[in-house]
Amino acid sequence: MSKKVAFYTLGCKLNYSETSTIGRMFQDKGYQKVEFNEAPDIFIINTCSVTDNADKKCRKIVREAQAINPNGFVTILGCYAQLKPKEIAEIPGVDAVLGAAEKFRLLDLIDDFKKEPVEKPAEEKVYAGSIEQKLDYHTSYSLNDRTRTFLKVQDGCDYPCTYCTIPLARGKSRSDTIENIIKAAEEIAEQGVKEIVLTGVNIGDFGLINGERKTRFLDLCMALDQVEGIERFRISSIEPNLLSNDIIEFVAQSKRFVPHFHIPLQSGSPEVLRLMKRRYKRDLYIDRVNKIKEVMPDCCIGVDVIVGHPGETEDRFLETYQFLNELDISYLHVFSYSERPNTEAVDIHPKVSKKDKSTRSKMLHILSDKKKRAFYDSQLGREKNVLWEEDISEGKMHGWTENYVRVSAKYDPLRINTTMMITLEEFNENGAIEVKEVDEVLSHTLMHQ
Repeated sequence: MSKKVAFYTLGCKLNYSETSTIGRMFQDKGYQKVEFNEAPDIFIINTCSVTDNADKKCRKIVREAQAINPNGFVTILGCYAQLKPKEIAEIPGVDAVLGAAEKFRLLDLIDDFKKEPVEKPAEEKVYAGSIEQKLDYHTSYSLNDRTRTFLKVQDGCDYPCTYCTIPLARGKSRSDTIENIIKAAEEIAEQGVKEIVLTGVNIGDFGLINGERKTRFLDLCMALDQVEGIERFRISSIEPNLLSNDIIEFVAQSKRFVPHFHIPLQSGSPEVLRLMKRRYKRDLYIDRVNKIKEVMPDCCIGVDVIVGHPGETEDRFLETYQFLNELDISYLHVFSYSERPNTEAVDIHPKVSKKDKSTRSKMLHILSDKKKRAFYDSQLGREKNVLWEEDISEGKMHGWTENYVRVSAKYDPLRINTTMMITLEEFNENGAIEVKEVDEVLSHTLMHQ
């Protein structure tokens, strides 16, 4: 009887793409993939270490795995595993820890996934080399959701941001070839997937292969735009200094790339940006937003912001707040700064108290709600294309427009994984835009598919 394996992913879209790929490797070897709570023989936990909270989550998931099956073999992968392998190996119940270079060789490195009756010494559980070694690139994509797939196009980062551990956890920037990515996109299209989200650590830096610049992110986008069978490509996140006018203008006239950008800002204070060692100034960020809105007035623009970075005084935070308040953006992703060992920010002062971080975070969350409501308001009465997902609650199903407006309608299984043109009508109590009269539209859509 084949062994059962279950996966749990913490963190980003990139982690999801890699977990899914490793899962398919297990299935190809005859393992049975099951849910985490179905008493698997093997638990694979793919970790994140962007914040201290992610480390705590890893420990919690290990405890839950032990409660589900005390004899299950527990393997830890991912960023936390690369940064603190010995610390993880000492967690009770952990059987193996694999670093960035080793995680895709899991099935070669571990033979039978047999739990040792006696605890091994921690160092014997660790398979993790130095992040300084040359790391291979592994094509990865998720296939957990029929309507949307995360496709990894780039890994690692060469940017020395003072708060970030990702270069320490994932190594130098490196990319897949355009040919491999096109092949993966075609494989995904064969599964009936309608939307691909391009993901990576720093995807605007796409094109570095074996340390040499071979091509550009724009070249990749232009090639993907020709792939048949995929209706939408969405860019997950791109640094403002790498988001060129050429990319913006390409998306504006593209057949398949949707009008939605997520652009990390991190701070609107010039001094905090300097302390963070970010590679742009506020004026460049304003230029990017203005250019997008000039050529795509309905484009959705999301922004990452960190509150409480060392050196962020009250006045500097208010600079960020005012800067964001005046920008024509659609929503914020707000992160509270979390001190990470071996980063430069550890030595920057003054520190920001937990209370102040919480206050500032709440202010930006309220601002985000206001921005999102204003953006959704601007879309009312417009005709947009919605991709319906298998996301059902209280008799309602949900989908997303090409410009990332969440839409709700009465559940109908025939709509799942279909796209249709609808008119955005009114808000519901959950903040989505409600579409009431879709039966006639759906009939027309199905007749013409």
